[in-house]
Amino acid sequence: MSLKLSDTVPDFTQDSTEGPLHFYDWAGDSWVILFSHPKDFTPVCTTELGTVARLKPEFDRRGVKVLGLSVDPVDSHHGWARDIEETQGQALNFPLIADRDRKASDLLDLIHPNASDTTTVRTVLLIDPARKLRLTLTYPASTSRNFQEILRTIDSLQLTDKHKVATPADWQQGGDVIIVPSVDDEAAKTLFPQGWDAQKPYLRVVSQPEPVA
Repeated sequence: MSLKLSDTVPDFTQDSTEGPLHFYDWAGDSWVILFSHPKDFTPVCTTELGTVARLKPEFDRRGVKVLGLSVDPVDSHHGWARDIEETQGQALNFPLIADRDRKASDLLDLIHPNASDTTTVRTVLLIDPARKLRLTLTYPASTSRNFQEILRTIDSLQLTDKHKVATPADWQQGGDVIIVPSVDDEAAKTLFPQGWDAQKPYLRVVSQPEPVA
């Protein structure tokens, strides 16, 4: 299947470094970030897994569970985890799916045949509590993922889900936001009694309503 934004992410069961993982049961009512790796003992992914393990308290604070995936078996994952702790100074603290038969990879559209018909591409899936796909990012093998940007995107999505706003270019937590076009000025007066800067009728800038994390 080909997953697109707002599609329902399917359920699956697969082995992991923390035992059998039933995705829907494991996710519960949390957001989930799932990020895939082409195989174990790859250099860029080793740094990424260490980085995400260090950032896990930031994901936890946002109500986001972290889940990795690689196509090698569990015993290989455990060996890789030792290397990650040794080289990155941080132990793995979230499950790493052992997708040896590529069942989850095929289900989640992580195999791109023109890149490789046997290994996953390096993709990030952000899934909300309703199991809807809210973000997908796919990186080339030579370029590491920017997890600060992923945290920024989570902040934006959680803010804009709660309030009728959108975030402008390069927005950071606490920065000004934009009132969405579907809210007319009369409704905006109730939602944003502090007022706004109408740079254009369609571009109404307002202070961020509240922090989300």
